[in-house]
This record gives sequence, structure tokens and C-alpha cells, in this order.
Amino acid sequence: MDGTVEGFRYGAVTPVAAYLMACLGGALGLRCIVRSLLGARSWKAGWLALGSAAIGCGIWTMHFIAMIGFHVEETRVRYDTATTVLSLVVAVVVVGAGVFTVGHRGPGARTLAVAGSVTGLGIAGMHYLGMAAMRLNGDVRYDPWGVTLSVLIAIAAATAALWSAVTVRGMGTSLGASLVMGIAVSGMHYTGMAAVRVHVHDTTGGTWAGESPMSLLLPMLLGPVVFLLLAAAVVMFDPLLVLGERPAAPGPGTPAAASAAPSRPSWHRPAPPPRGR
Repeated sequence: MDGTVEGFRYGAVTPVAAYLMACLGGALGLRCIVRSLLGARSWKAGWLALGSAAIGCGIWTMHFIAMIGFHVEETRVRYDTATTVLSLVVAVVVVGAGVFTVGHRGPGARTLAVAGSVTGLGIAGMHYLGMAAMRLNGDVRYDPWGVTLSVLIAIAAATAALWSAVTVRGMGTSLGASLVMGIAVSGMHYTGMAAVRVHVHDTTGGTWAGESPMSLLLPMLLGPVVFLLLAAAVVMFDPLLVLGERPAAPGPGTPAAASAAPSRPSWHRPAPPPRGR
């Protein structure tokens, strides 16, 4: 028989909390990527990695906070630990692939199209991998139109996020972009959840193993949340990132002048002046 699926078991608590975590991860990731474009080139990879991890953790945390509110009336829902952890790894890796691509190649149309598509497909893959971690006394099925729409939303959200990462500079605009990112990522999640159909088996037979949402998801969410808070501390105590200040360069005669000057990505460098005849 078809199960009664409910996605808001705790009312507005889980969707609001999930949205806020997606916004936090997006805001921190955008600011870290901006920082990679302002500082010395030797720190670029570190800031890009931190931004990728922040966005990836924010998306993953959003997904599983929202999943705490997922409930099937006719059966208990459990989660496989290994698959759940794998979905976190996928989220961070695919976001990192997109961020490093645009961080080094710039916001060209072709680069954004390729990186946004790969990252969006990876985010959608994280979502459905997290869904595959569910263990219940039944079969989970999906409406293909709902799945297709959720994947398209994920690609659009990823492309917009990557574009914002390398073009948005001010703190206010970064926050605004993160709010839009939170809406897009949450929209992708709940669009995918609207496509879920559960066919419940006979309740007298069949067994299923796994951890309950509270016993597994809440402890696992602690790590990414702590990481996001630590990333927020890095953002708050970096004056170059928060205030947009550039470190004072040494005098023109000092050897360190060239190394202290902030590096710019190749697409921001002015063309050399024409040579005279």
C-alpha cells in the first residue's frame, strides 16, 4: 500500500533551520572565495578550499535538518551511517570542483556553464544519495518530473552561486546572494521531496536496519555545524575579508614590495599599453 508521507513533522522548525544553515554556509563560502581573490596567491588554494567546505557543509546540513522532519506514518525511518557520511563527502567534493574551476579560470560563460552543471548534478546526487541512506519497511519511488525539476533547480542554484563567488565583493551583496542561494537550495530539496512516493510493505514481515533520525542525524550534524562556526570566526577576525582592507605594501625600494601587493585573478588584470613605434 502507499504510505502517508509527511515532510514537515515539526512544522516550520526544520525548514526554517535548514534554510538558515544553507544561508550561513553560502555566506561564509562566498566571503572566503572573495578573500582568495584579494590576498597573496600562495593562500588562494586554502581560501578556496575553506569556501568549498563551507558551502558543501551548509548544503549537506540543510538537507539533513530538513530530513529530521520527514516522516512516513506507516513505518519507521532509519538511516545508514556509511551512506550518510558519503553524501557529505560528495557535497564538499563537487562544490570544491566548481569553486576551484571558476576561482582559477574566471567567470566566463563556458566555464560557468560547465562548472555549474557539474556542481549542480553533484548537489542533486548528494540529495538523492542521502535519500538512498533511508531504511524503512517499504520501497521509495520518485516522480520523474519532480526529480528532473529538482536537478534543474540544483544546476541553476550552483551556477548562480559560482557566478556570485567570483563577481560579488561587498559584504551586503554577499549576504543578499547567500539568502538567494538558501532559497534555491531549499527549493531544490523540497521539490525533490515532493517527488517521493513510498510503497509500504506488509507490516507483519520484513526487517530493516539503521539508526533513527534523532540518534544518527543530530550527532552527525554537530561536526558540520561546529566547522561552520569556526569558519565564521575566521571570517569575523580577518580585516581584509570583513572590511575589504588591503595590507599596506612596503616602500617601492624594498624587496618585499612585489610579494606584499595583492594578487588579482587573470581576468581582472589590465591589458598592457601599446608600444610606440
